[in-house]
Amino acid sequence: MPSSSVSAGTAPQLRRALGLWDLILYGLIVIQPTAPMPVYGVMTVRAQGHAVTAVLIAMVAMLFTALSYGRMARIYPSAGSAFTYVGQELHPALGYITGWSMAMDYMLNPLICTILCSKFALNFAPAIPYPVWVVCFILLFTFFNLRGIKTSARINTLLAAGMGVVIVIFLAAAARYIGLTTHSAGFFTHPFYDPATYSTRAVLGGTSLAVLTYIGFDGISTLSEEVRNPRRNILLATVLVCLMTGVLASVEVYAAQLVWPASHPFPDVDTAFVYVAGRAAGPRFFSLINITLLVATIGSGMGSQLGAARLLYGMGRSNAIPRTFFGAIEPTHQIPRNNVLFVAVIGLVGALTISFERGAELLNFGALLAFMGVNASAFCHYFLREKKRTLYNFFMPAAGFLICLLLWWSLSWRAKLLGIVWMAAGVAYGAYNTRGFKRELVNFELPSD
Repeated sequence: MPSSSVSAGTAPQLRRALGLWDLILYGLIVIQPTAPMPVYGVMTVRAQGHAVTAVLIAMVAMLFTALSYGRMARIYPSAGSAFTYVGQELHPALGYITGWSMAMDYMLNPLICTILCSKFALNFAPAIPYPVWVVCFILLFTFFNLRGIKTSARINTLLAAGMGVVIVIFLAAAARYIGLTTHSAGFFTHPFYDPATYSTRAVLGGTSLAVLTYIGFDGISTLSEEVRNPRRNILLATVLVCLMTGVLASVEVYAAQLVWPASHPFPDVDTAFVYVAGRAAGPRFFSLINITLLVATIGSGMGSQLGAARLLYGMGRSNAIPRTFFGAIEPTHQIPRNNVLFVAVIGLVGALTISFERGAELLNFGALLAFMGVNASAFCHYFLREKKRTLYNFFMPAAGFLICLLLWWSLSWRAKLLGIVWMAAGVAYGAYNTRGFKRELVNFELPSD
């Protein structure tokens, strides 16, 4: 936490220039308008055709969690982070564990981006083996990040606008395709509920994957120091971004399920949405959606690899992990070169050994743990510490915690086993690094941009 003893005039401060709609635009760009498309296939199969229901349930969970994020940003307006909230409100050890789970998220993001890029590339050049594409994309991400090249915010905005245009074209094509044929009773409601295939367990399993659609909304809280009226706008923007993402994702997924009913298997479950687009508007639109998602995923892959490297650098600099390796900076390009290479190796091995679905589940394993921590922190601060014993202060964070817990429990046993192994390694290292948690735990922050 920043010291309150420092006066406003003794140190330079970030300019408070961002309004509510600036935050909303930022959040939508980070999440991307095409967010449900990469996970659509595995989500639909897991939910047994109830992908729209899964997206909507996930939205409810994220809305409760967004409320908790926004309310905690009021308490810690300059330190918008799940592990900060948990460490300050619950216990430093729990904050450390939350940070460790976030580290898993950061390292898995470039891994699943590598898998997706390779699958999208296979649609263009199926003669080139999948492992070759994996190596190519790992080398591409690593080369640009070692050169210190970053995608600008303006390019990200243009890409998001282009994706929005592609989505509008897809929805128009889907409406035309659906209108060309006659449909049986229940056709338009089966994406929400199909009595022939409905299973609560399956829907919750699909929902645990649908959470990936919303990953990134929490990044809004990191802009607290640059926002006008942050106590109001951070909360509103976080909730509205989750709501807008959920509505848009539901429309995209609903249209896709009407074009390609769940009873028909996908040629490739990882790139299922591309095949849906091809059925709706032909091979040219298949290629357009494929190249759109490939370009978007390349940008995400490069950004997430560098983000993971920077997180490891922050942890290494603070001696949460070995400083000599992870806390080193390459002098020429001023980047954490060791960490970029480390994340590249993790991505290479992971993309060749696990599926996109398993990688997505592992990422959500850590994300849902962090979301549970934020909800618990909001409950502890408002309901217990401040003793504001209102129904709102009890129900909102408690509901968010319990729904996230239910979704976490609905992850596959393999994902939970691998996630628990990762968490156990973090606890073991934390215990070793603090002599049985007797010394102060390190609060590792992300380096600034």
